[in-house]
This record gives sequence, C-alpha cells and structure tokens, in this order.
Amino acid sequence: MPLVRIDALRAGSDRLDALGRAVHDALGETIGFPPDDRFQVLVSHDGTSGTLRYDDYLGVQHDDDIVFIAITMRSGRTPEQKRALYRRIVELAHAYAGTEPRNVIISLTENESIDWSFGNGLAQYAPASAAADPVVGD
Repeated sequence: MPLVRIDALRAGSDRLDALGRAVHDALGETIGFPPDDRFQVLVSHDGTSGTLRYDDYLGVQHDDDIVFIAITMRSGRTPEQKRALYRRIVELAHAYAGTEPRNVIISLTENESIDWSFGNGLAQYAPASAAADPVVGD
C-alpha cells in the first residue's frame, strides 16, 4: 500500500531497480509491509530534458548521485519506526546501488484509508455502507 516514487539523476535501469528494491526491502523490514505490496514509480532524469535541483541544506553535501525518495502511506507509524525506515533505506541503497547515504533524501507523507483506491474506482480500505452509497442516476 505504500506508493513510492524514486527520482535519480542519470540512473540506468539496474540502478533504478536496485533503489526500488532497497526501499521495498526496508519497508518490509522496518514497518512490516508484505512482499507483494509494491507500488513504485522509478524515474531517471537525463540532466537535459529533466533534472534534479539540490543544494547543501543543513550542511549535507550532495552530488549528482542524489536520489529523491517520496513515500506515501497510511498514517499510524511511530517516530521510531520512521527513523528505522530512513536508516534502513540508506543502508540498503548503499549496499544495492552504491548510493552514498548523504545523497538519499526521503520524504514521507501520511494519509488515511479513504485516500486510497487500488482500482475499479473503489476505496478498498474504506468501503461505504450501502445506505451511504448514492445510486448513479438518482
């Protein structure tokens, strides 16, 4: 159920796949998402028609191996779980893709069950009661 978007500069398909696996494995290890719960958008920017911008905010020096990871998931995780997730993502990104931990920027956005649809126009995590469902055309 987490939706993950990974943006990297001039990353080949192998590196994008490794980064996707790193985030997916970290989500499973630290938060307990099941192995088949993978929804990812993996994007490489060529530096010309698309690029990534960054500075050295908070004294962290980044370079062109920078990776932006945006995770959207339902709320309910503790600060400790989130910290463990961030640590594990950078460990696995380094192990799987050779990405330096300083080059991994992670943004986590939480929402509620009603904010998800996995197809067919249904809110599978928050089904409406029959009485609350309006009939189309009425």
